[in-house]
Amino acid sequence: MTNQAVFLDKDGTLIKDVPYNVNPDLIELTLGAIEGLQLLQKLGYKLIVISNQSGVARGYFPESKLVGVQEHLCKLFLEQGVKLDGFYYCPHHPDGAIAEYAITCDCRKPEPGLILRAACEHNINLLSSWFIGDILNDVEAGHRAGCQTILIDNGNETEWQLSPMRIPHFVVNDLAIAAQMIASSEK
Repeated sequence: MTNQAVFLDKDGTLIKDVPYNVNPDLIELTLGAIEGLQLLQKLGYKLIVISNQSGVARGYFPESKLVGVQEHLCKLFLEQGVKLDGFYYCPHHPDGAIAEYAITCDCRKPEPGLILRAACEHNINLLSSWFIGDILNDVEAGHRAGCQTILIDNGNETEWQLSPMRIPHFVVNDLAIAAQMIASSEK
């Protein structure tokens, strides 16, 4: 395992959180997203999105709609010189309305399944990688996978159910500051 990665939650971390949105026209980047991604890419990290997308299980949109979201994000970032190396999502939710997706799985955060899969597919050393998200389920998933973690405290975490696995290494206000923390920790 030779590559380092920064795993990134999508909604609330990379883009403004519009619940169950699959309309590319409503996608807006969060404050500091481009600057943060540019710095992380410059530092040599692979950039991989890890996202829960329970709207599929709930019947709000078909899984195929996520292809358009992924393509739009890749295009937005490429226009700024940033390449996403991976885009992984969990379409499941145990309380879903669509039977094939209404399951308990190992890929829905806080479970680390998608991170582990991405690490295997991209030859990533998890111990030298990071997970950045805006809720404690993101932090827990990162910890469970063996990553260092950063919480973007933007008001999206509302439960604050703390345990050792849910305490981030750093808490910051946006992705640009998160990237600066990672850069500083390398020194």
